[in-house]
Amino acid sequence: MSTPATYHHKNLPSTIINAALDVIAESGPSALSLRDLARRAGVSHAAPAHHFRDKAGLLTAVAVQGFGLLADALAEAQQQTGDFLEVGVAYVGFAVGHPAHFAVMFRPELYRADDPELIAAKALAGESLRQGVAPFAASESGPASQDAALAAWSLVHGFATLWLSGNLPAGLPADPREAARHVASVLFAGRG
Repeated sequence: MSTPATYHHKNLPSTIINAALDVIAESGPSALSLRDLARRAGVSHAAPAHHFRDKAGLLTAVAVQGFGLLADALAEAQQQTGDFLEVGVAYVGFAVGHPAHFAVMFRPELYRADDPELIAAKALAGESLRQGVAPFAASESGPASQDAALAAWSLVHGFATLWLSGNLPAGLPADPREAARHVASVLFAGRG
């Protein structure tokens, strides 16, 4: 008896992560089941556990990937413009473009927060954000600089969360990047 062609994958962990992202986008992280992901990937029910051990391991991999993608998006915006406003817009663009990652990344109860790869990915994303906020925060000094960076992050993270949950008022531009640019420019125009 032959094995189904779908059983063999060149990169099964990536296939499982992609299937998990689909489930999270459809129904949220609580809907994940390793058995269901195995079915979706066309592999044995033990295959996801072999690669990720359990649901927390899989969600750790999702968060690692998400923080890496976020770091790349922020660094690219910083290199292109050097402007905090555009780094903030890139943050919102990442959240809207990768809602399943975003749904996991800032929920440490879902994953192994002490995972070394996760810690490194979070640090890289944090550094990319700090670099993007640096021109804005430079107008402040000492603890005020840290407070400015936190305020800037809070603004774009909050905006992204409100956009994704459909809780922003009508009348904003239909494109999330343009809407974020519009809202953030009220506070930050000419400051970065």
